[in-house]
Amino acid sequence: MNEFYFSEAVVLSKEPIGEADVRVSLYAKNFGRILARAKSARKITSKLAAHLEPGNLVKARVIEQSGVQVVDALKIRKVDISPANLHYLDQVLADGDYDEEVWNFVSGALDLHWGKVLRALGWDPSLALCHSCEVNRPTAFEIASQNFFCSECVLNFAVKQGAGFKSQVANLISIS
Repeated sequence: MNEFYFSEAVVLSKEPIGEADVRVSLYAKNFGRILARAKSARKITSKLAAHLEPGNLVKARVIEQSGVQVVDALKIRKVDISPANLHYLDQVLADGDYDEEVWNFVSGALDLHWGKVLRALGWDPSLALCHSCEVNRPTAFEIASQNFFCSECVLNFAVKQGAGFKSQVANLISIS
């Protein structure tokens, strides 16, 4: 059984699995994004439940035994990142890919600016063209397609899609 410790990690998301367990997505200092199971975390007597809420900066002990499991967690503080931005971070960050600058954004040491986060992850908006019209002024990034769009194309898309646009916009990150 391999055991390793995180000095700090930010809980990006939490979802129920089975009757009492949860799967948490953590962005851990020096390790990057990790998906881990927290056994019995939904039980009323769980000592982990309150600590493993999205947006918490925690100290966590994780073991690798039949997959990755969180065995201990202690909340340090809440990070100042909106639930929507935590969701976007969870989608855009690759498993096991750690970057010091990204950690500073995720942990709250730097204000979250999507243009800078995307640049640190290898998608530099200053070098990008709009996927639709090829103008060099992107203002949005779509996670699913990994494409940039200018504000005019986003607006045109919204007009074409009408009421259905709201569901499409859920994957667009404003980078301006």
